[in-house]
Amino acid sequence: QVQLVESGGGLVQAGESLRLSCAASGIIFSGSVMGWYRQAPGKQRELVATISSGGNTNYVDSVKGRFTISRDNAKRTVYLQMNSLEPEDTAVYYCYARRPLLSDVWGQGTQVTVSS
Repeated sequence: QVQLVESGGGLVQAGESLRLSCAASGIIFSGSVMGWYRQAPGKQRELVATISSGGNTNYVDSVKGRFTISRDNAKRTVYLQMNSLEPEDTAVYYCYARRPLLSDVWGQGTQVTVSS
C-alpha cells in the first residue's frame, strides 16, 4: 500500500522548535524526491522544502536558515526540523513524494500551530 504518514505536529510558542517526520511505505523511497508543503487557513498550498534522492535541498525563502529537511533512506523517512518558529509558520504540513514516471503521493497532513 502506497502511504505517507506524518507525525510530530503540535502547538508551540514562538521561538520554539518542532521536528516533523514522514514515514513512507509502498514506494521506492530512495529514488523519490521528498518534500514538505504547508497550507495556512485561507491561503494556497506552499512548497516549503524538498530533498532529492542525492540529498540536494531547496527551501522557500521564508524558512531558510530556520528549517532543515533531511532523509533517512534506511528508515524510509523524511524529516523537517523547524527552529525559531513564528506564528506565520502556522499551517497544516503535508509530506509528499515525487516518484520517477509515477504520480505524486501525499500524506494526510499534520497541524502545526505557533502561538505568539
